Amino acid sequence: MSTVYCSVLKREAPAMEAAPYPGDLGQRILENVSAEGWAQWLERLVLIINENQLSTADPRHIEFIEEQMRGFLFGEGEGGGVPSGFRPRKK
Repeated sequence: MSTVYCSVLKREAPAMEAAPYPGDLGQRILENVSAEGWAQWLERLVLIINENQLSTADPRHIEFIEEQMRGFLFGEGEGGGVPSGFRPRKK
């Protein structure tokens, strides 16, 4: 199993076997994000989609999601954080 220095975890971790996203961004993710780091992004993505009521069928929302993805995975820009006003449910 190959490893990658993960930009999310800030350490070496098992790499993904294939790009999880299309295009150049997907290749960059494959080369710089571990499987565990990608799993953390997917958890954040669900939160971002739900809290912002996004649709993955809307090109404007996809652009916003990619901005959030770059922020979370690579620390670029302001995106990727927990949406403002988010309050986790009490257990």
